Amino acid sequence: MPGRTSCFRCTPIILGAFLLSFIFKEACSKPYAQHEPIPVIVTKIGPFNNPTETYHYYSLPFCRSSGKAKTHKQNLGEILVGDRKVVSPYELTFLDNVPWRLLCEKELSASELKAFSDAIDEEFYFEMFIDNLPMWGYIGEEEGEALLLGHLETSRRYLYPHLHFSLGYNRDEIVTVNVSTNPQRKVDITTAADGTEVTFSYSVEWINEPHISPSNRINRYSDNRFLPSSFEIHWLSIINSFVLVLLLTAFLSIILMRVLKNDFTRYMDMDEDAVGGNEESGWKLLHGDVFRTPANLNIFSAAVGSGIQLVCTTGLLLICSLMGVFKATKRGSILTASIILYVVTSFVGGFVGARLYKQLGGKSWAWNIIATALVFPTPLTMVFSWVNSVAWSSQSTAALPWHTVLAIFSMWALIAFPLTVLGGILGRNTAKEMEKPCRTNKVPREIPTDAPWYRKAPAQMLIAGFLPFSAIYIELHYIFASVWGHKIYTLFGILILAYIMLLIVTSFITVALVYFQLAMEDHRWWWRSFFSGGSAGIFIYAYSFFYYFHRSQMDGVLQGSFYFGYMAIVSYAFTLMLGSIGFFSSLLFVHHIYNVVKIN
Repeated sequence: MPGRTSCFRCTPIILGAFLLSFIFKEACSKPYAQHEPIPVIVTKIGPFNNPTETYHYYSLPFCRSSGKAKTHKQNLGEILVGDRKVVSPYELTFLDNVPWRLLCEKELSASELKAFSDAIDEEFYFEMFIDNLPMWGYIGEEEGEALLLGHLETSRRYLYPHLHFSLGYNRDEIVTVNVSTNPQRKVDITTAADGTEVTFSYSVEWINEPHISPSNRINRYSDNRFLPSSFEIHWLSIINSFVLVLLLTAFLSIILMRVLKNDFTRYMDMDEDAVGGNEESGWKLLHGDVFRTPANLNIFSAAVGSGIQLVCTTGLLLICSLMGVFKATKRGSILTASIILYVVTSFVGGFVGARLYKQLGGKSWAWNIIATALVFPTPLTMVFSWVNSVAWSSQSTAALPWHTVLAIFSMWALIAFPLTVLGGILGRNTAKEMEKPCRTNKVPREIPTDAPWYRKAPAQMLIAGFLPFSAIYIELHYIFASVWGHKIYTLFGILILAYIMLLIVTSFITVALVYFQLAMEDHRWWWRSFFSGGSAGIFIYAYSFFYYFHRSQMDGVLQGSFYFGYMAIVSYAFTLMLGSIGFFSSLLFVHHIYNVVKIN
């Protein structure tokens, strides 16, 4: 069963790379002497269809060590994905086969039998580790209902009390681990009464694996995630999307350039043969309003700054993944890397937000820096508080312990926020007033209200979001299967290609729609460009509903809270990212066209 998972300005990036290299150093195998004890670590159990809904292994009445259970050291990423490592009572020694060994004999009460029975009904699986290598198995099985002699025979529930460990070794190191159950030793607990005695046991088999190198032992957890045919379809699909996007972008660029060329020629001719004021029309007519400061400037610049920070975070995450700075197969590594990179790129968000705010004439720069630091973490904290409360009330290991929450908050308060302030101060001090090709009138121009429906904001946002979403639609399926399933995503080359496509398509479609908006003599392009670029986030959230109800088998309040809560945050992040890309692309475009016609 697959597993889940200037030099001054460059300082945060260098710090992030150092932290990633230190934290995500792959847990290598260790050499063992013959007969040396090998601990078996148990982590969690949970329903297979709900990857987020996990519980402590000993929430079910398995055999435990005498005395207090010994916890095992784990990193931040493992805690974030719900692992709670405890040393189990299984006794394994290096290269020693065990045909059969008693683990314990337990007399199960009615409540304990019901707990096992309910877990089997919900297809609970367990997770174990040997030498940092994971193993998975089912707790039991349920045999379906059958119609016998006109009577409905109820399903039977069988518990697997015997585990067989198959361990592969290469010289003095462990290279493969696997655990399986023995159907011949299953126990029928369907009608078991209070006080039923169950014998838990295990066996161990060692297999020589000289062809598997200890340094490559983790690769088998990623190599078999996609079958060869699926891998080829994956590549062909993304190449097909990439070609279509390139063609679309090329056609759009050619058409827009030809239209602009005609506009420039017409406006130049009008300037030479101007009579009265009739020479101006279309987007040229807006030269006195197009650079008018947008409403809610503080929020706008903070959103743009936070969006650029997320763009940098995502780009660096993909590059680090591709370059092997951390291993995607290492549990929680991508999630931990995202947190660290977001923290160290806070400097970028503060710099961009404060610089834009100062260029557009903002005065309350301190509040702008605070808004930039809070525009993304605030919704994230609200969602986290809800889902963590749900997990805590369900006694799930998906709930983060208080010391982990405190550590993450400290990273934001002691590193991210100061970096945002530092970037904001530098951005404010180095910013000059934005150079505008034309003066802004004191009185805003009236905006026409007779535009057809397909030229209004909702229709344009629908178009602007659909095209970027269509560029990444195929890749979303694989990402969802990894994040919300049991697959491990390792094709980061394809993902970087899809990410570049997404940014390019967002940029071009936003520029085109801004041109159409200006041509209709509507000068309110600032917020419109941001929301048009970021509207792909709405499509991503809509797709998450489709995936939940039609592609996954997830259910329950806990899983639903995590899924829809965090997908809302992901969609919000995409809105900020793509909105900032759409805005800056539109800003360059607007500056260019009004510079060309040289309006004073």
